[in-house]
Amino acid sequence: MATTETPKTEELYLPSQSQCMRQIEKVLHSASFRNASMLQQLLQYLAAKALDHGGETLKEYTIGVEAFGRPQDFDPKTDTIVRVQIHRLRQKLKEYYDNDGIHDAVLIEIPKGHYLPIFETAGGGDGNRRDGQHRSDFASRSDAAPAQRSEVDRHDMPAASKDRRTVRSMAGYALIASTGIAIFAAGLWVGSARIRSGAASQTAATGPAPNSSNSSDPVRAFWASYLGNDSSPVIAYPDAVFLLDDFNDLFRFRLGATDFRGAPVDPHVAQQFASNPALVARAGRLYYENSYLGFGELQAVAMLSNLFGQMGLKPVIKPSREVTADDFKQHNVIMLGSPSQNIAVANFSAIGDFSFQNPHARLEQWRGVIVNAHPRPNEAPSYRTERDPNTQVLKADYCLITVQPGIVPGRYIMNLGGLDTTGSEGAALFATSRQGIEELSQMLAAPGKASEKNSFPTFQALLRVRLEKGYDVLGASLVTLHMLALTQAESIDETHPPLQLDEHRGKRGSQP
Repeated sequence: MATTETPKTEELYLPSQSQCMRQIEKVLHSASFRNASMLQQLLQYLAAKALDHGGETLKEYTIGVEAFGRPQDFDPKTDTIVRVQIHRLRQKLKEYYDNDGIHDAVLIEIPKGHYLPIFETAGGGDGNRRDGQHRSDFASRSDAAPAQRSEVDRHDMPAASKDRRTVRSMAGYALIASTGIAIFAAGLWVGSARIRSGAASQTAATGPAPNSSNSSDPVRAFWASYLGNDSSPVIAYPDAVFLLDDFNDLFRFRLGATDFRGAPVDPHVAQQFASNPALVARAGRLYYENSYLGFGELQAVAMLSNLFGQMGLKPVIKPSREVTADDFKQHNVIMLGSPSQNIAVANFSAIGDFSFQNPHARLEQWRGVIVNAHPRPNEAPSYRTERDPNTQVLKADYCLITVQPGIVPGRYIMNLGGLDTTGSEGAALFATSRQGIEELSQMLAAPGKASEKNSFPTFQALLRVRLEKGYDVLGASLVTLHMLALTQAESIDETHPPLQLDEHRGKRGSQP
C-alpha cells in the first residue's frame, strides 16, 4: 500500500535576547534603513517592547502616543499613522532580508495583523543557507494575513510565550496574496473622486470653534490660534486641468478649462494652451478632465482633516477652482499645492521674499524653483528639487508654508505647497507634528520676528523635504523663515474678488 510522504518543513527557533539585540543594531545600521529615521525609531520602540515585555499586548493607541507623540485623545480609527508606518516597516524589513540580510541567522518579523515583532533563527540557528528559498518564504508570510483573521484582531498582539522553543513551522500560515497600494511616483496624479464627491459637498456656517488655544498640545494651540472662531476652515486642493483623449491618455493644459469636465475641447484652444501642442494636434478628439489630485496633496488633506476633526471642527474641502470670495471673507483658507497646480495659490503668490518660478513656460518635470528675492547669510538665492546624480530619482523637495492676512480682519490664508506634490505632503506633515510646530514657534519667537498685537504672525517658512524612492516622505526640516510685513488692506484688494471667477465657474466662453 502506497504511503504519502508528508513534506518536511523548516523549524524556527527562538534566539537569545543578546542575539536579538545584535540583530536589531545590524538592521538599523543597514543600507535599507539608513535614511528611514522614522522607521528606525519605530523598530527600536517595538523591539524594546517585545524583548522587555514579551507577555503583554500592544495597542495601536499606545504606539501612536508613545512612538509618534500623538496626543492623549489620539483616535486610531481616524488617524492611521500607526497602520501606515507598520506597513512600511514590514516592507523595509522585507527589503533588508532580500538584500543585506539574506544570510542573517536571526529573522525579525512583524506578522500581518500584529504589532510586536518576533525573532527567530532557522535550522537551529546555524545561519547556513544555500539558497534564497527560506528568505522568500519569510517575506511572503510577513505580508500574508493569518487564516481566519478578524478586523478587530489587528489592534491586539497575542503574547509571545517566552519559554517556547519551536516557534512555528513555515506551513503554519495561509499564504494569502496581499493587494498592493499603487503609489504614483512624484509628479504623477491619482484620482480624487472620493474627495470631490464627499467632503467637498459639505456646507457649514462659521461659528464659535472649540477653544484649543490654551491646550498643552502645541499643535492644537497653533492651529486654534490661526483659526480663531472659524469652526469650518476651507481646505482648497489643486484641480489641475488635463485634456483627455479617447485612449484615456492625459495631456497637461496649463491655463485651465473653459468648460465643464467631460466637455469636448475646441482643437484650436487645445493646441494653443496645451503644454505639448504638437502632440495634442495628433491626439484626436479631446475632453476637459480635472479630477486628478497629486498624491502629496491627498495626504495633506487627510492629515489636516484628521487634526481638525480631533479639534471638533468641520473643515470644508473643495477644489481650488470652486473657492469663492465669500469663502475668503467667512473662513480661514488653507490652500495646497504650488501656483502651477492651484489657481487659488496663483492669485496670492506674488507676496513675500519667496516665490515659485518656472524658467520654462511649457516644460515642467521638476524644473521649477523657489526663488529667494532677499537672501540672508547662509541662504541660497534659489532652491530646486534634488535628484540622485546617477539614477535621477528624487531625493529632496522644497516647500513653503505661507501665512498671510485674509480679506477681512481676523481671517487668514495659508498655503502649504512644494515644487513637487511631495512638498505639499512634507509641509502638512511639518505643520501637524509636535516637533515641527515647536521648531516653527521657536523661530517665530526669535527677536525681530514679533507680529502685531492680537494677530496671528504672517510669514513664509521654507522647508526641505527628504524623500526615499522619489515619493516616500521621510521628514521635513525648517530651512529658514521670513516674516511678512503685510497689513490686512495691503494683502488683497477687496474690490477685486481673489479668484476673479464667476459664481458658476466654467461657463462656456469664459476666459481661462
